[in-house]
Amino acid sequence: MKRIKSACICQTIHFMFKDGVSEEINKRQVNAEVENYKNYLKKNRVQHKIVEEAVQNDGSVIIKIIKQYNTSPVGDYLN
Repeated sequence: MKRIKSACICQTIHFMFKDGVSEEINKRQVNAEVENYKNYLKKNRVQHKIVEEAVQNDGSVIIKIIKQYNTSPVGDYLN
């Protein structure tokens, strides 16, 4: 029998602009989407660590994150 002792997932998420929308509106929408994602993680009690958050030259945002996989324990992945 095997059991998962700890598990995390590493993701790089690119919050990109939508086509056909002005640059200013796109920037606001991207920032709102990033905040909504962070709030979602907190609300659902997903253990996570944002390793890097970078705003690109065009205003889009790239986040590198390590987060809990399903409901598995995270062990020492987030230390």
